[in-house]
Formats: sequence, C-alpha cells, structure tokens
Amino acid sequence: MLLDRAIVRLLPAVPRPVVQKLSSRYIAGPELKDARETVRQLNAQRKMATIDVLGEEVRTREEAAAIVRAYQDVFADITECGLDSNVSVKLTALGLKLDYDLCRANLTTVVEDAASRGNFVRIDMEDSSTTDDTLRIYRDLRATGHDNVGIVLQAYMRRTIADIHDLAELRPNVRLCKGIYVEPPEIAYRDFDAVRANFVKALEELLELGCYVGIATHDDWLQDEGRKLVAEHGLERGEYEFQMLLGVREELGGRLVREGRRLRIYVPFGRAWYEYSLRRLQENPKIAGYIAGDTLARLVPRRNGRR
Repeated sequence: MLLDRAIVRLLPAVPRPVVQKLSSRYIAGPELKDARETVRQLNAQRKMATIDVLGEEVRTREEAAAIVRAYQDVFADITECGLDSNVSVKLTALGLKLDYDLCRANLTTVVEDAASRGNFVRIDMEDSSTTDDTLRIYRDLRATGHDNVGIVLQAYMRRTIADIHDLAELRPNVRLCKGIYVEPPEIAYRDFDAVRANFVKALEELLELGCYVGIATHDDWLQDEGRKLVAEHGLERGEYEFQMLLGVREELGGRLVREGRRLRIYVPFGRAWYEYSLRRLQENPKIAGYIAGDTLARLVPRRNGRR
C-alpha cells in the first residue's frame, strides 16, 4: 500500500506522454474512431462492449450538452458499423452536480436515442455523494416507461442489499461490481473478505429476484462463485453476463469466452483521458500499483528473451 500511494503522489509530476503510455492499454483513445476500432477487435474475439465517453464532473450546461451529443454519435456509429456494444454513462458528465432536472433531461435524450436504435444505456454508479440521486433518476426513467436502461450497484457499500430490496419491483438490469471509490468505513466495507461476501450475497439476492446481472469482477474467486450461482439458478447463456475492464486480466476474460459465456468489456474513450487516468489512480492506489507492475512486466523482457 505504501508503494501504491507513493506512485499516486508522483503521478502529477509524470509527463503526460508517459501517463498516456501507461493508460493506453486501459483506454481506447481520445477519439470515437479509437473506441470503434477497439470494439471491432473485441467483437472479433467474441466479446461484447460497453462504451463510456470520458468527461465526468462537467462544470457547465454546454459541457453536459456536448457529452449528450457525443453519446448520440456513439449510437450512430454502433448502428452504422454493426458493433455489438451498448453504452455506460456517468451522471456527473450529464450535469448531475449542476442541476438534477438538467441531468434527467440529458439522460432521457440519451436513453430515447438508444431506444430508437434498439440499444441500451447503463447508468454508472459514482461516489456516495451521488448515490441517492443516481437511484432516483433510474427510478424516474423506469416510471416513465424507459426499459432500456440499467443501473450499477457496488458490493462494498453497506447499503447495497437494502437498495436491491428497494428496487425489487422493477427487476432492474444490474451491473454488480466491488466498487472503486474511497469511502468512509461507516458506509463502506473495507475488509477484503467482507466485500467479497457482500458481493456474493448481493448476487444471490438479484438472481432470486429474476434480475439480469452483469457480474463485473476480475477476482478469480468471485467469477467462480458467479459460475456456481448461475448454474444453481439454471440460467441460460443469454440470461446473465460477465463484465471486465479493457486491458485488465485478459487471460480471465479469454477463459470465460472459451467456456461459451457472454463477456462484456468496458471501453472508455475521450479527450479527457488524462484527467480520467489520474482520478481513477488517485481514487484507488491499488490500481496504480497494479498498472505499474503490469506495465513493467510487459516492457521489461525476462532473461533469455522470454517475457
């Protein structure tokens, strides 16, 4: 942990080209064409995708409107190129911190554009300051008949099981992940095993409700638990999916695909790649250490020329 935090403290002093090199495996690139090519490659590997336009925490209505247009461009590109992809959106990129009604209107525009093309929108979960409004907007859209929209729940949050029960009547389409933001222990589990246990409990609850779940994890043990639970519930291939991040533990993703399971890869792109990279690494120093170690393993040849 000390090494991870030391890496994070040094990041602002690292030249942008170096940060770009470090992040290039995990971010498609700055432009839509970069995301398009990445998704094409994933689809060729029998993997689905969800495209995320980088640019959360917008400061003006105009910036939020630009993100809406960017998502409309993404949907047009998905349709034109025949890509197997949906999208993920962060509500702070659509103006949540500026005005709730503005954000809801912007999200409605994105969701309706998706519906007109037979596509789907996943509402990402951000830090705890946005959780109530995120769930409120999700309920608002479902109440107005928008069924092509899903939500994310984070297993490390102590409230998650209660949130599942509160959403039960909607049978939500859920991405279940561990969670990345640093939260106080009063509202979030810090212990590794406790987070794992709550992930499994949340998955059990969602499957009991008949929800479609994206099991989003790079944890071998949790993937195995996911396999067991979907088997116990007798789910067919199309009734759930696994999800992973671009460039992370690709060998695990390959194993899922070889087993014939549906796998969706999270593909972020955009000109805000630098801010995204720094924010994600600062929010979770463990990722900084992981990426640094992973990058060194790829860049430094082993003895006798073997990697």
